[in-house]
Order: sequence, then C-alpha cells, then structure tokens
Amino acid sequence: MTKDYQKIGSQTAKQGFANEQQVAQAFENYANDTTAQAWLVTLGYVIADIEWVKAQVIHGHKADIVVEIKIKLKHASTSENIQVKLITGANFNQIDKRWADTYQHMWDIPHNITHILKRFSGETPPTCPNPKDPRRMFIHEFSESEQRDLLGWLNDNKTLILADILKGQGRYATEWFLLINKHNKSYPDWVIKPINQVLNHFAQHNFKPTARGSLQIGSITLQRKGGDGGRHTANMLQFKMKPLDLFEV
Repeated sequence: MTKDYQKIGSQTAKQGFANEQQVAQAFENYANDTTAQAWLVTLGYVIADIEWVKAQVIHGHKADIVVEIKIKLKHASTSENIQVKLITGANFNQIDKRWADTYQHMWDIPHNITHILKRFSGETPPTCPNPKDPRRMFIHEFSESEQRDLLGWLNDNKTLILADILKGQGRYATEWFLLINKHNKSYPDWVIKPINQVLNHFAQHNFKPTARGSLQIGSITLQRKGGDGGRHTANMLQFKMKPLDLFEV
C-alpha cells in the first residue's frame, strides 16, 4: 500500500463502520470509497483493473465477509475470505468459544487434559481444597503435575489450536484479518494482515499462566467464558484476543 492510499484510507475510515455489513457495502462501493480502494490495494489488486466487486456477509464461519473481485478481460473472478475485527473501547475480541468436549473431539485431547479443562471452566466441580471460586479452578490451583501436563499438551499442539481458532477450516477459512480501530488513536484507523502472518506471530509464543489464573499465548487468552447470568453456558471455554496488538505485527 502506498503512503497516499494509507492517508486517504485513514481519513475516510474515521467515518466509522458499525458492523460487517457496512464493511461489505464499502467494498461494493469501492469506486466511490477511497477506504475500500485502499483495502483492495492492500489485498494486491490494481483499482484500474477491477471491473466489479461483490461482498457477502457470512455467518457460522471464521471469515465474516467473502469479497469477490472481477478483473477486466478475465473470464473468472477471484475471492477473498476476510475476518473483520471492529475495535472499540475494550481491546478484547472473542475469537472462539466451545465446550471442552467439543475441543476434545476437534483436537483429540487426552482424557486427563479434558478433565483439567472442565474443572478450569467450571463444567465440573473443583477438586482442590478451599478453591478461590467454588464454581471452578484457576490454573495455579491445579497440582504442579497437572499444570505441567496441561501446558505441555497445549504447547505441543499450539499450531493446530491457533489455526482452528483464528483461521478455521473449509471453504470459508480466514485468509485476511481486517482490523478497524474505532477507539485508540495511538494506532492507525485500520490494517489488513494475511492470516499466515497472524498465525506466525502467535506461534512464536507459548501458552503460560496469567496472573489472574487463566492461560495466555501472546495476546490470546484462554479462560472460562463466565457471564450469561449464571447459566450453564458460562462454563464454556473461551479464547479472547487483543486485536490492537496485531497493528504491530
């Protein structure tokens, strides 16, 4: 992306985007939207070569938007799967949540590790004496051998874990991250990162305990979901990310 496109796109992005549908509309209106033009240039396209752009918001997949681009004089169009992160006041964004058993089937987690994760999330009761929270266990409340087993398994399988929670699988797996900064003016208004760059960034780190008793790999946190008015779904496992950190990747 040229500096000129960065400047123009930054100015236009200040108008703000409330949701993925507005992002999709901006792509389709690229001829009159300099921000969308800058996005397309970052994705590797030459604006003058584009015949049309179509964008569709999708649900239930890691990608949020599929952008189809038709190049002049070419018979076929190309498409880009984009995951959109709208960064507001709280620099946290949920990227995946499931029950421990679902992750067990996805990743072939050993039974003893699944049992640890269920006590961590509160799906099964604590087994330590005098737990800090009677509903669940924090990482430091597990025995040293259990902590070692859990961290060992997570770090041995971090490539698989990161790929599934960030990229996903199948036709609508994420190819690009589009981060739109609506809050912190210490950072640019938006940035686009290829998924492999994002995965490589997090893969440089290992899972480790946090001061609050959760688990973290880079700026991704694995924790008990919580909330939900005390309903059973509060006991799901949840991965959260600080998307502003990706501006520095």
